[in-house]
Amino acid sequence: MTTPIEDYAVLSNCRSAALVSRDGSIDWLCLPRYDSGSMLGALLGDESHGRWSLRPADPEARATRRYDGDTFVLVTRWETATGVADVYDAMPVDEGVEAVIRRVVGVSGEVDFVSEVRLRFDYARAVPWVRQIGQGGEHAILAVAGPDAVVIRGPRLIAVDTAHRGRWTTAAGQSVDSVLSWGPSWQEPPAPFNVEAALERTREWWAAWADRVQSAGTHAQLVTRSLMVLRALTHSETGGIVAAATTSLPEAFGGSRNWDYRYVWLRDAALTLSAYIDHGYLDAAQRWRTWLLRAIAGDPADVQIMYGIAGERDLPEREITSLPGYGGAAPVRIGNGAVTQYQADVIGEVMVALEAARRAGVEETTFSWSLQRALLNQLAGEVDKPDLGIWEMRGEPHYFTHSRAMVWAAFDRGIRAVEEAGHEGEVETWRTLRDKVRADIDARGVHEGGWFTQHFDTDEVDASLLVLPQVGFCAYDDPRMLATVERMEETLMPDGWLLRYRTTGVDGLSGDEHPFLACSFWLVGQYAHSGRRDEAVALMKRLTAVANDLGLLSEEYDPTTKRQAGNTPQALSHLALVGAADALDATAPR
Repeated sequence: MTTPIEDYAVLSNCRSAALVSRDGSIDWLCLPRYDSGSMLGALLGDESHGRWSLRPADPEARATRRYDGDTFVLVTRWETATGVADVYDAMPVDEGVEAVIRRVVGVSGEVDFVSEVRLRFDYARAVPWVRQIGQGGEHAILAVAGPDAVVIRGPRLIAVDTAHRGRWTTAAGQSVDSVLSWGPSWQEPPAPFNVEAALERTREWWAAWADRVQSAGTHAQLVTRSLMVLRALTHSETGGIVAAATTSLPEAFGGSRNWDYRYVWLRDAALTLSAYIDHGYLDAAQRWRTWLLRAIAGDPADVQIMYGIAGERDLPEREITSLPGYGGAAPVRIGNGAVTQYQADVIGEVMVALEAARRAGVEETTFSWSLQRALLNQLAGEVDKPDLGIWEMRGEPHYFTHSRAMVWAAFDRGIRAVEEAGHEGEVETWRTLRDKVRADIDARGVHEGGWFTQHFDTDEVDASLLVLPQVGFCAYDDPRMLATVERMEETLMPDGWLLRYRTTGVDGLSGDEHPFLACSFWLVGQYAHSGRRDEAVALMKRLTAVANDLGLLSEEYDPTTKRQAGNTPQALSHLALVGAADALDATAPR
């Protein structure tokens, strides 16, 4: 039976991530990076595609779980008829250590545990050669396939069919460690390390990071966890911020809207940057700006909407038939074809985020401003070019109103950088173009009924229009925004949850999708800033209730089955939660 998406916890070492089910099975693990080929891929298939199950032998064992404070060390308490034990799961944050720790600690009585490991490298296309390598009383197996090597140390594992299984009893006060370590297959097998010290360093690192959160407000626990998720998706070495830890979790169960989100979208990363800045993480802003300068260095005409974690440009989309998909939702996709799309809003998001960094005290350099100036001049040459929009439509290009407003925002921030911060630039040209774009939106992006439209050739609305007041294009209580919200409520909220848009329109794809969580969080902010505070509070309460027991959110939510859908944990959902909480705090009665 397919494990519900909301039943997964995430582990992270800020280089990669693992998903652990409520039943104690690691069903998704890619090492050494988020976008590496999976070695445990049951998430997109079944146990034959790779998993590591660690749980009591008693099928009636009951599990509860939590994170160990403000960390990504997962603690699962197992209660059985014979005793109680805790399992601590973590990925050490130590540099050069690509590993997963699974520590069993006896609490009371005795508990029989079973560990079953089935490694399948390269998206389950490679069955490894496995041999015992333990010496001097140490139990260890080495699994090798192609470029990958994994050593698992701990209780003795014996080959059973195409898996390795171990069984032991843990008594009260006892501690039993199992450690999976990855390394290149052409080098010596990964060496053992001090598990106790690695766990302690990992706890301390996450707790220290979380302790720096500023202005967490009335939703402090959820805001802190959401910011931690954003950090868990930020590569500690390159600074690239991936959109999610997974690929191909379906937007509609059984459908084909399955995409690979393990890459760095300039838009999502820029929005994450803003959330970091608003809560005191200026060092993260500086690191991401450095990543940006590296990734888009060169001709501004070659700027892409997304990149690999280290700034790679070549991300061809292809289908992987070795994995059948989550609950049979095919195809499983690796790479993302949207990399070649023109999305006119992206430079706007980047300029808005970099202005926020500058205002927060991140010092502009000659190089960083030169890049922004070049981006604006490139945008000036494309100002009349239609695009495929924020939602990566796979139909025909249009003049999407949100995209046009972000073009306006890009030039607006460039003008302010010249006039307020003293930088040099083609300010008169930018002012002319900014005003032209605004006039175009006013003339062609507003329906006669008074609402902003999805694009210039439709009367439909789109949830991305909620961003317009966020970037200052109009006021939250602008009559056009109020009419737009009313139209959204009429056409995009059949179940009281906000859809991105009606899929019968221009997206060029078959099938349907569920409400996008980020959009409903945007609506919380719109309600809060336009005098509908009670509705904002009520919607926020409903949205935060969708988070799983660990505070994690995926991309979408199915209100009928009450299940999370889409890739997880999703950066955009969590940063939108942070923004909604900030809006409620900013508009609270004094």
